[in-house]
Amino acid sequence: MSLVNFLILGAIAGFTIFLGLPIGRLRSKSLRLMSLLNAITIGVLVFLLWDVFSHALEPIDGALADATAGTSASWLPSIGLVLVFFGSVAVGLLSLVAYDHWMARRAEAGSLAAVSGSAPGILRLGEAPSRLAFLIAVGIGLHNFSEGLAIGQSAANGQISLAVVLVIGFGLHNATEGFGITAPLSGQGLRPSWGQLAILGVIGGVPTVVGTLLGSVFVNDVVSMVFLALASGSILYVIVQLLGVARRFGLGYSLYAGMLIGLFAGFATDFVVTAAGV
Repeated sequence: MSLVNFLILGAIAGFTIFLGLPIGRLRSKSLRLMSLLNAITIGVLVFLLWDVFSHALEPIDGALADATAGTSASWLPSIGLVLVFFGSVAVGLLSLVAYDHWMARRAEAGSLAAVSGSAPGILRLGEAPSRLAFLIAVGIGLHNFSEGLAIGQSAANGQISLAVVLVIGFGLHNATEGFGITAPLSGQGLRPSWGQLAILGVIGGVPTVVGTLLGSVFVNDVVSMVFLALASGSILYVIVQLLGVARRFGLGYSLYAGMLIGLFAGFATDFVVTAAGV
């Protein structure tokens, strides 16, 4: 396959994330609607957390199986992978904690006037909802990079039909993820600009294209595991933040119904990929 073909595959899978972004410009401030959107995002992210953990642990499971079967010289490879996994999850989680606290302190001190909602600044990181949307995009971008690796590897190995199925499945995934990114922005007094939504989409979607290109020439299970583990830590942090938002809404049925919708949507799109035997 040519470079252009790899770019097309990655772009189709990655840029469906833009389909869900326009909902962030809804003018409605209905408490029930905002609670439902927030809850659906939690459900989608809970599915993604399970998804990234299950795939990130595959190299570790394989190394442990080899070690217990006596086909490995020692247990050191397994121990090394476990340490890399734990370290990557910790970095993914704690780096977002540190970043969010740093940005919040700067916003409170008034030193973010240039990027707050009252002054020019596309991402508006001085506002908590915009900052949360940005962090969601970062976590999803890390996850999508690993999906791109899978697409690129399949296409490079001549498994074109498998690559196409992966593109379809991951594309459906990304459509729901775009909705998750924008949910914290819906119902704000000042609607997000198209520029802000575009940048968030690029942060979440472009890593799929980069991963596809890299996967076409280089594949390494440890590298893939590191990005998945980083993504899992990031997603875990965002879920905790969204649960805090959900508690402030205080609408029990909307919360649980929305979580089920998001969770089921995640599994439904995953069934497309599973049907291909991946």
